[in-house]
Amino acid sequence: MSIPNTHHILVVDDDVNHLKTLRTIIKSWGHPVSVADDGTGAVESVRKQSYDLILMDVRMAQMDGIESLQRIKRYNPAIPILIMTAYSSVDSAVEALKAGAYDYLTKPLDFDLLKMTLERALEHAGLKAENRQLKNRQRGEYRLDNIIGRSKPMMALIDMLAMIAPSEATVLITGESGTGKELIAKSIHHNSHRKDHPLVVINCAAISETLLESELFGHEKGAFTGADKRREGRFMQADKGTIFLDEIGETSPAMQTKLLRVIQEREIQRVGGEEILDVDVRIIAATNRNPEKDVKSGRFRQDLYYRLNVVPINIPPLRERQDDIPLLARHFMAQYARKNRKTVKGFSPLAMDILLHYAWPGNVRELENTVERAVILLPDEHITEKELPANITEAFAEKRNNWPLQAPAAGNRPLEEIEKEAILATLESSGGNKSETARRLKINRKTLHTKLKDYGVN
Repeated sequence: MSIPNTHHILVVDDDVNHLKTLRTIIKSWGHPVSVADDGTGAVESVRKQSYDLILMDVRMAQMDGIESLQRIKRYNPAIPILIMTAYSSVDSAVEALKAGAYDYLTKPLDFDLLKMTLERALEHAGLKAENRQLKNRQRGEYRLDNIIGRSKPMMALIDMLAMIAPSEATVLITGESGTGKELIAKSIHHNSHRKDHPLVVINCAAISETLLESELFGHEKGAFTGADKRREGRFMQADKGTIFLDEIGETSPAMQTKLLRVIQEREIQRVGGEEILDVDVRIIAATNRNPEKDVKSGRFRQDLYYRLNVVPINIPPLRERQDDIPLLARHFMAQYARKNRKTVKGFSPLAMDILLHYAWPGNVRELENTVERAVILLPDEHITEKELPANITEAFAEKRNNWPLQAPAAGNRPLEEIEKEAILATLESSGGNKSETARRLKINRKTLHTKLKDYGVN
């Protein structure tokens, strides 16, 4: 791997000639280099300056490399430190590694090996930093107050998540396809005490029954045709963390029996193996089926259902929380406008009305796909009914044709009242922009101003 020259390296050695040599060689590799001639100077340098890597001798007069390493690690545990020693004994190497050294090199140095070790250490440190950044982004993304939804059902759901996330309880999430079951599972994990450990996601319906056992529990070499080496399963990968078993309702009775044992005993057995392995995992499961009906019909084991259903969470379908549709639609609009480098200011009143009155059988996932399509097809700055799929606009037209029969009182309202409601709603959706409101309503600004004055709106 070619390491960019933005990595600042500190070289520490009380042998002045060796120090100069290392400085010259590492600079020739494109790295900025600072130097210190003893351990005390190295510790002081780290307190004043940020370094990407330290190359340090183990034997120095004032403060040896091991003590200096320990002090630096207390101050900055993330920095990789390579130790140089003229004594290639196991004891000095082990002592350095126990103290937190990334690796050690013996003098006289092999400069090709030094370069390779430097690159490996810098790459490893970079990957660790990227992993920390990713975890921090995920924690921010899955904060409970970032879940989009202000309807009563969603507010009740968020309150429940705040209570159960810090616990160790097994959770069963139910809800129609597209309601966001995986998002809820990830939110539980990232707000739990296990957040620094893995979250392993597996879709039980996407893997054949013959492979699912191996995928979950691992297998021994030779356990079946093609098993050329031992493989750890998803449960072991999730050890100390969380495993999310999506679509668990699609598993076979035989697999349900094996999962029940894991939940009861917290131990697994690799396919083809005899060793019993302890696992420490929190289990979150989800299904888009009705588990109670499946239990009654014999499709799903009753004892497994009770083990999973310690804390049940049901995510309401989108049609039951219409108040969330504008929030979600605007969120997806902004997201896909950024992704497609477009300027999108909002939805036309009719477009939003269509979204609000659609049943959304595909729930949030269908709404997201609809908004993404609209943003991609958008020729202007506002999404209109023209950018919405035909099945959605046709469903709205059919429903609107039936409105007088379903709600005859609506047709008896005074025209002035309907007009006022339309104008004020459009003004609100336009963010108070009167020019934009007039444009959407296809009236001139003077007429709009007169009507708003009549309504007592400045």
